[in-house]
Amino acid sequence: MTNAATLGRIAIIEDDPGICDLVETLLTREGFEVFAFDNSGAFFAAGLPGTLDCLLLDLMLPGEDGLTICRKIRETDKRLPIVIVTAKGDPIDRIVGLELGADDYLAKPFNSRELLARLRSIIRRTQDIAAQPVQPMEERLEFLGWTLRPDARELRNPAGAHIGLTTADFELLQILVTHPQRVLSRELLIDRTRGGVADRVDRVIDVQISRLRRKLGDDPRNPTIIRTIRGDGYLFGPTVSRC
Repeated sequence: MTNAATLGRIAIIEDDPGICDLVETLLTREGFEVFAFDNSGAFFAAGLPGTLDCLLLDLMLPGEDGLTICRKIRETDKRLPIVIVTAKGDPIDRIVGLELGADDYLAKPFNSRELLARLRSIIRRTQDIAAQPVQPMEERLEFLGWTLRPDARELRNPAGAHIGLTTADFELLQILVTHPQRVLSRELLIDRTRGGVADRVDRVIDVQISRLRRKLGDDPRNPTIIRTIRGDGYLFGPTVSRC
């Protein structure tokens, strides 16, 4: 979606004009094409979701809040990276946002360098995925009747039904499936999926693991597909065949 003259197309939904102006100015100065909105109605009326590289979404908004907007977008668009912005004391809303399909979060007040690092990392990873060529005889990774096609970013269940994956879902599942029966630390997963810009004690990876387990039908009380190795990380249990 990115215009060659910009680093990416970013939409901001933020009702605080001071914060919105500061972020818009910062991102524009850094070479991004920025679209700013103070409510969901104006954002959806602009028809931008399919053309964006990232959405920076405040959770506390008048009318439809950020959680509702995130849910609505994910009903039709699994690809668009969404970074939610929360007040520092709102861990529950943050986790709910991630459960609904957000890819990352920032807590207010955030540092401009951290914001830029998060956005550059997620846009770069999304563009890398989109740039992967689709081959006529693409590789398929199969486990327990499931099929993952990395080049098409497609997951199908044993019945053949397509399972929607966000950018974050896809990246995390691909790393797990391509390293079966190996313990992968949270630090490694953070580095591989979030460009090493995340706090090592945050819960984004844990929430994304829970999200993947639900999509795979893995019992959260006794998971066997993606197992928690307490104190060490996560392990993808099934045998994986390459076709």
